[in-house]
Amino acid sequence: MKASSFIDELLAEQQQLTAVERFAQRHVANRESEDPIYRELIPLERPRPGEQYAFQVDLDLCTGCKACVSACHSLNGLDEDETWRAVGLLHGGSPETPYQQTVTSACHHCVDPACLNGCPVLAYEKDETTGIVHHLDDQCIGCQYCVLKCPYDVPKYSSKRGIVRKCDLCHSRLAVGEAPACAQACPSSAITIQIVSQDSVRRASAAPHARLLPGSFPSGYTLPATNYVSSQPIPENCRPANVNASRPEPAHWPLVWMLVFTQMASGAFLSGSISFILDESSCVDKAWFPLSVFGSTCLLAGLAASIFHLGRPLGAWRALLGLRRSWMSREILAFMLSAAAALGLINTHWHASFSTSSWMLVTSALGLVSVFCSGMIYVDTRRPAWVANNTFTRFFGTTLLLGATGTTTILSWIGASASNSTLRQSILLVGGVAIFLRTFLFIWESQMSSCATRYYQVPGLFRLQTGLFVLATFFGIAALINHGLGAACLATSSFLVTFTSRILERYEFFVTAATPRIPGTVAS
Repeated sequence: MKASSFIDELLAEQQQLTAVERFAQRHVANRESEDPIYRELIPLERPRPGEQYAFQVDLDLCTGCKACVSACHSLNGLDEDETWRAVGLLHGGSPETPYQQTVTSACHHCVDPACLNGCPVLAYEKDETTGIVHHLDDQCIGCQYCVLKCPYDVPKYSSKRGIVRKCDLCHSRLAVGEAPACAQACPSSAITIQIVSQDSVRRASAAPHARLLPGSFPSGYTLPATNYVSSQPIPENCRPANVNASRPEPAHWPLVWMLVFTQMASGAFLSGSISFILDESSCVDKAWFPLSVFGSTCLLAGLAASIFHLGRPLGAWRALLGLRRSWMSREILAFMLSAAAALGLINTHWHASFSTSSWMLVTSALGLVSVFCSGMIYVDTRRPAWVANNTFTRFFGTTLLLGATGTTTILSWIGASASNSTLRQSILLVGGVAIFLRTFLFIWESQMSSCATRYYQVPGLFRLQTGLFVLATFFGIAALINHGLGAACLATSSFLVTFTSRILERYEFFVTAATPRIPGTVAS
């Protein structure tokens, strides 16, 4: 018997129905039947206690046609640039046996959802009966913390509405026995709804290196319920098609200004406290009120800047509702207490009901707690670039540096009008500390800029930061070796350049931190 040629195989393949043609035939058949709903795509019973609904994706059947994406978009009335489902691509294998697989993904309705745990206004709830993670649009204030927390890039911020929205597994359709839009639209039935045991999800996610797919975030973080199945093993060298993609993440400018200003305020209060402890001379005593005003102004400016990050700022009063589990709620409470203490500190200038040094210590302590909470907001996202040692070194380094530089400037202006040897020693001490901190942070951040956790390099930013470091250090040293008005002007110049460098550092903090998402997908 003559062996079939490649052309014969192609002709034979053409005789087979495509996935779209099979879907059309099934659709016509179901339309003519009494039950037009695709019940084979969903369970016939509701979850029992300890169970929940979950997506199951058969990778062997997924063709990457994106019919699921289109159906989800149309049924849910999403904005033109808004998507709740995405299709990515995995590839790997060897030249002899190459592997390529399209992957469809939406919300995984995790057993322990990070979005729910991080929301400061309790705008998420996990249905006790179905396990579906719902987003409460009317409760959301658009802080976008859930966007940072989710390791699968699921919540999508709508600038038009000022809130975040996400997939709800078409719960209204499931309630009447109809499959979600994505499952019903899939021409090859690659997407189905299954009932899974939450305990089994916990056990599977607890396994070492457990991941939904190669390149996805470790499952132990949120315990995702989605199940990807395939009859063929995925090669060990399989990687997302966009693994080498390099693009900046959102800068979040209101957060950049908020973090730098609030950390500068905390540093100013801390420097004031240390100055009181080390030296109680009359000249140094004159510095506490300018430092208090400076710190309070910076703190209020930072809190005001944070409002611009909210899509619905009028609902910000609800931000303390998540105090039990959200670090953002804890940060807000800490800043509220810190602001109250700062205003109380200023009040002691006219009403000495409580000692100034005690007020300064309380205010600086609350400021440090606020900085810690700010750091935990990003550490808790578990992004590789925001690990604890990286984040806290940057945040507390900025706090100490701007506090020392600002204090040197204020002391230099006081010294310009009142020459005193004790004050001069304080200026040299605080100014020397500022130079040391600036040098340490520059060397440390230079090493971190090439770290593997940073997947994007801002062109020219390192050269600019190097220039600012040299300039700020030059002005700082010149201020210490000069006297009077000239020294005050040089110290001010050093402070302004240092402040600019910290703004750029915080900009880099956001834009270079890779956003975890399902393998092969891009930011939408």
